[in-house]
Amino acid sequence: MTTLMDIQTQSPPVEETELARQAVSDAEAFAELYRRHVTRVYRYHIAHTGSVKDAEDLTSQTFLAALEGIRSFRGDAPFAAWLMGIASRRRALFFRGRRREVPLEAVEYYPNPAPPTDKAAALRLQIASVARALRRISPDRAEAVILHFFGGLKHSEAARVLGKTEAAVKMLVSRGLQDLREQTSLALEVEL
Repeated sequence: MTTLMDIQTQSPPVEETELARQAVSDAEAFAELYRRHVTRVYRYHIAHTGSVKDAEDLTSQTFLAALEGIRSFRGDAPFAAWLMGIASRRRALFFRGRRREVPLEAVEYYPNPAPPTDKAAALRLQIASVARALRRISPDRAEAVILHFFGGLKHSEAARVLGKTEAAVKMLVSRGLQDLREQTSLALEVEL
């Protein structure tokens, strides 16, 4: 059975602090950071906008802002957390003055070349069910779940993005998952 953890983006276990320092003057270093994180940033934005076009635009804006601000990356937090903080601010600017965010169903349309048709169909049904349920839970819990599972951030990284403690984020994710279990018939198999 495909779980939410299967769709989580994994970044290579290579030191990114040095790569970010090199990216100040080396375009190839920044390109490597882009390759490592573009999927997680895109998924984060599509989960919030529901539009491929808007998600692509916001992903571009996120990386442009990261490139312009790369000198400000101090390395006291993981690069992914720093980058997702930028993504979160770009999302907030995007929705400022707009109506509520679009449903999360668009995530099911994110192309994934790997799974066979039957597994892809089952995954789409799961994502559709989770997307509906995420709209019914508290925004804080939903954002923590989205950052952790769709954005691929560790609890500590999501805590930096949300401006909360790691314990608070773990609690938000845990309660968010409990809310999702109550809202869906899915048995969400995840590791906390």
